[in-house]
Parts: sequence; C-alpha cells; structure tokens
Amino acid sequence: MATLTQNTQTYKRKGMDKTLKRSLLLWLVMAPLILIIFIPILYMITMAFTTENDQYLMPIRWLPQPITLQNFRKIFADPLIPMVRWFTNSLLVASVGTVVILFISSLSGYAFARLPFPGKSALFSLLLFSLMIPAAITLIPSFLLLRDLKLLNSYHAIWWPAAASVTGIFLLRQHFYSIPSDLEDAARVDGASKFRIYWQICLPLVRGALVALAIFSFLGLWNDLFWPLIVLSDQVKLTLPIGLVVLQQGSYVQRGLAFAGAFIATMPVMIFYAFFQRKIIAGVTTAGLAGQ
Repeated sequence: MATLTQNTQTYKRKGMDKTLKRSLLLWLVMAPLILIIFIPILYMITMAFTTENDQYLMPIRWLPQPITLQNFRKIFADPLIPMVRWFTNSLLVASVGTVVILFISSLSGYAFARLPFPGKSALFSLLLFSLMIPAAITLIPSFLLLRDLKLLNSYHAIWWPAAASVTGIFLLRQHFYSIPSDLEDAARVDGASKFRIYWQICLPLVRGALVALAIFSFLGLWNDLFWPLIVLSDQVKLTLPIGLVVLQQGSYVQRGLAFAGAFIATMPVMIFYAFFQRKIIAGVTTAGLAGQ
C-alpha cells in the first residue's frame, strides 16, 4: 500500500514538472511577442502625454516629465479639428453598421440553413467562392454602384457593403444548421409563422454566434480607414481613423496631437476588448465547430 502511494505521488510530481516546463516554455515564446505588441502601445500613450518640445528626445522618456494634457486641450479646442464629431461619427457608423450586419446576416444564414428554395446549394457555393475574390477587385464596381445609387458621401455607403459580407452569413448559417428540426416542427404545429420561428426560437439559440459577430463587426467598422476614406468627402462626416490622417497632413506635423488622437481612437477599442475578451476568444474558437 505504501509503495502504491509513493508511485502515485511520483506520477503526480512528474506531471507537475511537465506542466511547469510547458508553462515556462510557453512564457519564453510569448514574452517577446507581448513586448512587440505592448511597446508601441506604451510609446503612443507616453507621447500623448508629452509636450511637443520633448517628442524627439533620445533616449525615450517612458514616464513624461512633466505629464501634460496640453495635446488633448489643443485637439478639443481647435475648431479645425472636430475630434468630438469624428468620435461620434465613428460610434454611429460602428453601432448602426453592426445592427445592420447582424440582421442581414442572420436572415440570410437562417434562409440557407432552414428554408428550402430552388438553387440553395448552388447559391451558397457561389457565396463561398466569393470569399476567394480579393477585395481590390470589387472596389471599383462597388464604388460605381454606390455612385449610381447616389449613396456616396453618406454612411449608407459604409453600412450596406459591410452588410453584404459573406463571413457573417456563413458563420450564422453553420449555427442555424445545428438547431434540431423538432423545435421548428413544434412551433409550426402551434401556428407560428416562419419569421416568428426565426425571431423567437432560432435566433436566441445562436446568441453566442451573434455576440461574436457583433464584436468583430463593431471593431472592424470602428478601425476601418480605407473604404470610408474613399466614399466620404465631407469633413463633418469623417470617421475617427480618417481624422487621424488629417492630423498628420501639412508641412509641419505636430506629433503630440497625432499621438493624442491615436490615444482617443485606441482606448475605446482596448476597453471594449477588456470587457468582452472572453466572448471574442469564444467566438474565435467555436466559430467553425457548429453545423456541418
């Protein structure tokens, strides 16, 4: 009996040693990557609170002396830099765009997963094939289509192309596909319409996929620079990423203002990730596990 206990303790000790070695190895690999990601963010935060005269000091003062809010005061006081307006525009574009993407993608995903109609398989295969087409190829046709529809220089030119993304449709289709058909059969017996089955029965069952898609869509619309820069021309309607480009134009670039603007644009995303990191990780790890 004593020998068995000793062997058990030996096996446990070996298992703990292996776990410790794996943890140390993981930290040795991840630590340089963490530094590569964290140092630019720390540099941005440092420069945002550093005076303009000390922006080019070498070596870098990671703790500004003195810590100042002068850059933020200049941004919010300058009438030529409508930072609050740009921030509000980005929030509006990201929020409304996320709702539009969720509604269109969930409707399309439900139709492809649960509703029979002619050519469903061929059409879904065509949508999947479109994922392999580079975005640069569809850039000019999308721009010309929006011009003909008179949607340029409006947020509709951002929302509707984003809502046509196949990624959201594919993600939700996979989750809708995994729902047991008995639930729909029972609802039909009770006299529920197709839309009511979609809205009250199937949609709550894919809440996790909806949350993951909402997070990815919001972050994508918030950080998007290229497409809004093309379709928006009125300075009042510009989003925050484009505003940061405006801050860096001119013969003399004020680095303090640029870093302060970058801080304002980055902090909401970092706070958003801090609150929803579990949902983001869960969305990444389970996105491809549902359905067939």
